[in-house]
Amino acid sequence: MSLTNKIDFAVVFSVKNANPNGDPLNGNRPRTTLDGRGEISDVCLKRKIRNRLMDLGENVFVQSDDKNLDSYRSLKDRADACAAFKNEKDKEKAAAAACKQWFDVRAFGQVFAFKNAGGAKGEGVSIGVRGPVSIHPAISVDPIFVNEMQITKSVNSVTGDKKSSDTMGTKNTVDFGIYVTYGSINCQLAEKTGFSEKDAEQIKQCLITLFENDCSSARPDGSMEVLEVIWWRHNCPSGQYSSAKVHRSLEVRRKENVEIGSKIEDYEIIVHNLEGLTPEIISEL
Repeated sequence: MSLTNKIDFAVVFSVKNANPNGDPLNGNRPRTTLDGRGEISDVCLKRKIRNRLMDLGENVFVQSDDKNLDSYRSLKDRADACAAFKNEKDKEKAAAAACKQWFDVRAFGQVFAFKNAGGAKGEGVSIGVRGPVSIHPAISVDPIFVNEMQITKSVNSVTGDKKSSDTMGTKNTVDFGIYVTYGSINCQLAEKTGFSEKDAEQIKQCLITLFENDCSSARPDGSMEVLEVIWWRHNCPSGQYSSAKVHRSLEVRRKENVEIGSKIEDYEIIVHNLEGLTPEIISEL
């Protein structure tokens, strides 16, 4: 059954001594906005959700090289392996087959820009799917301080390497920050892709456990923590309020007696009331 009620959501999480999303154009330093606030791209957040979906046993089209659960090394190989998609000559039916096969396609959408996509005879026609789940970049509540640490490697990479074993490098981390991201699930697009109530619950579970199995040298286990997930379910397909107004009802701020936030307890999360729309708040995770 396709989704019948519009959903808005928000996730509040903390980052401590970690690099949540490095910027490859800036020496892989943590991403920041022009006013110094921390930023995590929507692409990065969707990658984490996809990884969690795979942990939950869902079939995902866009798999990363470091978390690949099948033998396919490219998107085209994975698409070609789905006979219902590859052999279908009608674009709409091919898109429907892709949505049925892969969770992330029916959730986030996908552009299949391959030759012979959907059975087209070499024309190179793209097949586009618009997904119902949209996610904003996560932005920190306050400007962040980026700590730059000088590091060395203790051994040469290969025998006879001309570089000495004390080659210098840098590691950048966010000292501390509270980040907030928002999202929505659109009923009209959910109907087109077949995104269901059950799928929405899977997305919710992924948000609650967003950083499980996500540790790395840049993000040690426990350095990123989901503090609260706010889940607004409207009573109609188009929504009682606009997503912008719903998202504005969440206020995350530093407590009045705190000059510089350095721990979770320095902040408060307030969900202002919207008449007729009571959110589900999952906290103390």
